[in-house]
Amino acid sequence: MGRIWLIVILAAVALFVASGINTIPAQDEKVNAAWAEVENQYQRRADLVPNLVETVKGYAAHERQTLTDVINARASATKVTLSPEMLSDPQAVQKFEQAQGALTSALSRLMVVSERYPDLKADQNFLTLQSQLEGTENRITIARKDYIETVQQYNTTVRTFPGRIWAMIYGAKPKQSFTATTAGADKAPAVKF
Repeated sequence: MGRIWLIVILAAVALFVASGINTIPAQDEKVNAAWAEVENQYQRRADLVPNLVETVKGYAAHERQTLTDVINARASATKVTLSPEMLSDPQAVQKFEQAQGALTSALSRLMVVSERYPDLKADQNFLTLQSQLEGTENRITIARKDYIETVQQYNTTVRTFPGRIWAMIYGAKPKQSFTATTAGADKAPAVKF
């Protein structure tokens, strides 16, 4: 009879271990790593902005308001940080997204200003910085996509059985994903010639 209990206990332990006790911590680490990559790409963009502003400043001295808007948006975007522990807080994620969206908008206006200055558009420093900024925007998009996929996998685990049990044990909560921050982003733009 004692052997049967030993076998039952060993089977229960094996089932317990095989049921995914390490799944939630492993997926949480993946979410944190994906978030770190998003922050890394946003930091890369923030690092490029001062050089871009200085290059434009030399050509477009009377576009002070646009340059000031870009500088202020960059300062605001770098002030709003989001630690991995805050990824479950919808308000914190939304505040971060809004700050980054404001910088994206200001940079878009800066690129429109650059269209007015043929000499600026031909300047090699500006072209290089513009190319780096475009590449960084693409990297941000990819990093956000990877983060969204990682969060989806994590959230599915903590909301379904048996992960839900482990989530209660660990105190794990679903993480927030990205949403569109620009009003009307869900509608295709109308193009008229």
